[in-house]
Amino acid sequence: MPATRDVLRIGNCSGYYGDRFAAAREMVEGGPLDVLTGDYLAELTMLILWKARRRDPSGGYATTFLAQMEQVLGTCLDRGIKVVTNAGGLNPGGLAAELGRLAERLGLRPSIAHIEGDDLLDRIPGLQRDGHSLAHLGSGKTLAEAAVEPVTANAYLGGWGIAEALGAGADIVVCPRVTDASLVVGPAAWAFGWRPDDWDRLAGAVVAGHVLECGPQATGGNFAFFTELPDGGRPGYPIAEIAADGSSVITKHAGTGGAVTVETVTAQILYEIGAPDYLNPDVVTRFDTVELSGDGPDRVRISGVRGRPAPDTAKVCLNYQGGYRNSATFILTGLDIEAKADQAARLLLDGGLGGADAFAETDVRLLRTDVPDAPENVQAEARLRITVKDADERKVGRRFFNAVAEFGLASYPGMYLERADRAASAYGVYWPALVPVGVLRPEVVFQDGRRLPVPHPPTERHVPRPAEPPRRRPAPGGDTVRAPLGLLIGARSGDKGGDANVGLWARTDGAFAWLREHLDVDLFRELLAEAVGLDVERYELPNLRAVNFVVRGLLDDGVAATTRPDPQAKGLGEYVRSRFVDIPRALLKEAVAAG
Repeated sequence: MPATRDVLRIGNCSGYYGDRFAAAREMVEGGPLDVLTGDYLAELTMLILWKARRRDPSGGYATTFLAQMEQVLGTCLDRGIKVVTNAGGLNPGGLAAELGRLAERLGLRPSIAHIEGDDLLDRIPGLQRDGHSLAHLGSGKTLAEAAVEPVTANAYLGGWGIAEALGAGADIVVCPRVTDASLVVGPAAWAFGWRPDDWDRLAGAVVAGHVLECGPQATGGNFAFFTELPDGGRPGYPIAEIAADGSSVITKHAGTGGAVTVETVTAQILYEIGAPDYLNPDVVTRFDTVELSGDGPDRVRISGVRGRPAPDTAKVCLNYQGGYRNSATFILTGLDIEAKADQAARLLLDGGLGGADAFAETDVRLLRTDVPDAPENVQAEARLRITVKDADERKVGRRFFNAVAEFGLASYPGMYLERADRAASAYGVYWPALVPVGVLRPEVVFQDGRRLPVPHPPTERHVPRPAEPPRRRPAPGGDTVRAPLGLLIGARSGDKGGDANVGLWARTDGAFAWLREHLDVDLFRELLAEAVGLDVERYELPNLRAVNFVVRGLLDDGVAATTRPDPQAKGLGEYVRSRFVDIPRALLKEAVAAG
């Protein structure tokens, strides 16, 4: 039966595989909590777990979660704190079994359930025979046309399996590839007895889950205006106090570092999103309806969120082996940087390796960090990074390294290496696709052998709202000054497969009026030269005083395959903030006064 309560306090202790180990204990011991969640998965993590399972077939899950549970499991059971995690990765049953053995060693008897039904790898041939091509969401190319063999294929499940497990008495729910927000949606639906068509309530929980999913990014971590935050050590981890109507308050335990403000929450809401219609397996959440307001120190209320029926398709994350890669980074110092870089690339590739065309892909990047008349040696240095990819490990492994090594005394003046690897490394390629929801068969599995089917919520065909059409940008007028955009505007950026997003928010109403009027797609491309030639979509979120840009294809085939120095586009927003634009002087004065 659903719990009887006014609010459900859900705290997240992990934003990725490798996040702060002590966070689980900090959350459990730091104050009242009803549910402890942990988010460990990303597209890249699925590849990492696949490699781990190749080494040990009993693995394939986030092993750190077990060690964290050893510290807090007894306390969770004593206090009635439910534990919900996606640490199960590619082997949720294996992690559930290990948790059972851990509990037995500790003299504890929790009810442990895990969820199955996301793994479609063995079903791909059957799905293809039934007419489901698993076409790439970007290129439209089918798996058959690409002639690739996936090594992982996991559908994003929703929160109803979690709700079923908790309703049947589970103390711990181990999930596979559920959406990040589902770790919050499921417990909230269970606690308040929501129906599958309670779209607005579910949508509110999705927003809360999206805020919690990256841990301390909601409490001041990676925050654009970090110098304004209190210097209280490492940011604490966030808590969502969810109410029965789907609204929530984001907060943190008293005495922990960082801060919870409207702006820190805004920043996290803008992280890794696309169009305002945010698709989740349980509901389509309208992010343009989100309203934020202060609710006291370190408390921000989320309300007004509206939802629509869940989409009738489920996203599938496939990964396949792309081949092998290697790279070398050369330091270039002082004068004639471009000529030195040209000579280095030419002598290495043409002289020693048969030319750039000898590899399936060659990427040459000159990274200019040097300044004229540098006061220190390091400030006169630039970097030339040459990356090669190929299906033949030998070509990009020792052969590439030997050519780099032989280069040492026959190149440009001042030549030395920052990095060169003897061995090539395998890389994977991310392949996003869709399947009809009806082909999925998720189940809850208890250690006592019980199996519970998970019903699908009502769905409808989702028709995407178009991005903003091009429009004429007004010419700068009045009293303006050339200054960095970031004096007025905050940013948060990230990766979405091969795409990247840059969410920009204004600190005042006046700054937002200027932002939405002047920062169109054309100006954005001027600020971000890498976006030239790529599709860029622009969406406004007026309630958040924000504009979100999505750059299609910036990260090529995703974080594991891209040769971009910042493979997850983490620094993209800060770069855009650093660019100079014509800003009304009055707005700059307003920003200085507000700061």
